[in-house]
Amino acid sequence: MPLNSQKMSDRPVRVRFAPSPTGPLHIGGVRTALYNYLFAKKHKGKFLLRIEDTDQKRFVEGAEDYVNDSLNWLGLTVDEGVREGGDFGPYKQSERMDKYAGYAHQLVKDDYAYYAFDTPEELTEMRAKLEANSMSAKYDATSRMSMRNSLTLSEDEVKERLDRGDNYIVRIKLPRNEEIRFQDVIRGWIVFNSSQLDDKVLLKEDGLPTYHLANIVDDHLMEISHVIRGEEWLPSAPLHVILYRYLGWEDTMPKFAHLPLILKPDGKGKLSKRDGDRLGFPVFPIEWKDPKTDEISSGYRESGYLPNAVVNMLALLGWHPSDNQELFDLESLINEFTLERVSKSGAKFDMDKAKWFNHQYLMKATGTEIADMVASQIEPKHTARGDKYLATAIEMLKEKVSFASEILPLGDYFFEAPSAYDEKVQRKKWNADIAGHITNYINSIVEGNMVSASAMEEQLQAYADSKEIGKGMLMQPLRWVVSGQAGGPPIFEMLELIGLEEVSKRLDRAIQKFPV
Repeated sequence: MPLNSQKMSDRPVRVRFAPSPTGPLHIGGVRTALYNYLFAKKHKGKFLLRIEDTDQKRFVEGAEDYVNDSLNWLGLTVDEGVREGGDFGPYKQSERMDKYAGYAHQLVKDDYAYYAFDTPEELTEMRAKLEANSMSAKYDATSRMSMRNSLTLSEDEVKERLDRGDNYIVRIKLPRNEEIRFQDVIRGWIVFNSSQLDDKVLLKEDGLPTYHLANIVDDHLMEISHVIRGEEWLPSAPLHVILYRYLGWEDTMPKFAHLPLILKPDGKGKLSKRDGDRLGFPVFPIEWKDPKTDEISSGYRESGYLPNAVVNMLALLGWHPSDNQELFDLESLINEFTLERVSKSGAKFDMDKAKWFNHQYLMKATGTEIADMVASQIEPKHTARGDKYLATAIEMLKEKVSFASEILPLGDYFFEAPSAYDEKVQRKKWNADIAGHITNYINSIVEGNMVSASAMEEQLQAYADSKEIGKGMLMQPLRWVVSGQAGGPPIFEMLELIGLEEVSKRLDRAIQKFPV
């Protein structure tokens, strides 16, 4: 019987990001959260954060706080969640355990699920027999009829086992050889045959739900309108669709949208948590310290990335705007974002592009804002001439870097005379004639009190014309005398900021250090 997720009537948009607290949040998960957030805000809806912690064996201390801290750093404000509260709580599955078992037992009563009493040894034997006969080793519509469950045992024996407290699990009773169809917002119609699936466990021996049951129940009770999640969950979707039908919730089933994978830079396989530090770039939003091993994994925040750059970069890993625009702040992303423009195919992670995005947002930041970012690097020499001087120097240097932390070391000559000089410039450009021209020029701007960049540039042109030489032959040696470098920010703006008195001192220093 075909199932169609489009039966859902119009209702308010409510989406959820539902991570398990089993470790740090991978950037693939961050992108899922981002797309959910953008979709919710685009449609004036709600963005929920639900912690799916039913698997307590895999619980990692600090992982839940890590998720919240990561979303806060990126500016993805949660509308309803563990910290924020809301009308549909609790928002942590371990606090909702009273809500699940009843649905599992109701499915058994309605003949959509069954009690299975099989021992681990019996399950192993069943799988071995199936494999020996070149059959798929799964508990399904065929194999279940040879196993110890409430479909094969008498009603009296089932009751007796339950009454005396025998261990059991609840499995869904999937139909035999039935086509399951649903419409994915991104991928169009998806078709599975029930023979491809197995009878998944819904309720475990300890009475706790599996992911599948808890996920469906919570999405229904929290009135989730759209399930936007990674491609890796696509194989689970037909089971979830069947559960909605069996539970009588088909008419309010959310629409599904399965996002493409984020691939390794070479395009060969999914970018994993282990790839980041191994390949030399972060795969986590913020730094993570493993509570068991104290091993530290790098994060984008600690590596110097700006949160809006990370958001912009992740948004374009799988989604394409209507034009060729690449730079979006969060508000413009909300306005532009549609699920229909999300790609079906995986997106290769590009480290150089990530750095490019960070550079673009660094260029948008003021010198004062960047000074705040690098506060831990600031020494007395950087503030000796005041905060305005520091901010102006940073403004002039930021164009050459990808990260704020690179700025002050790159422009140390703004704060003290150079201790080292580019040897190539000295060898090729520094000679008696050039030294004489540079000396005459600097003396002329000092004597004329030419303190502005425009006046200094005009004077260099005038001086070069008077000597019948090209101005260009003096530019790099002049920069070298003052900064020790072969390149850098616009030279006359640099001279204006450093000031005539200091420029004159640096001329004397260079002549003494490199006599010609």
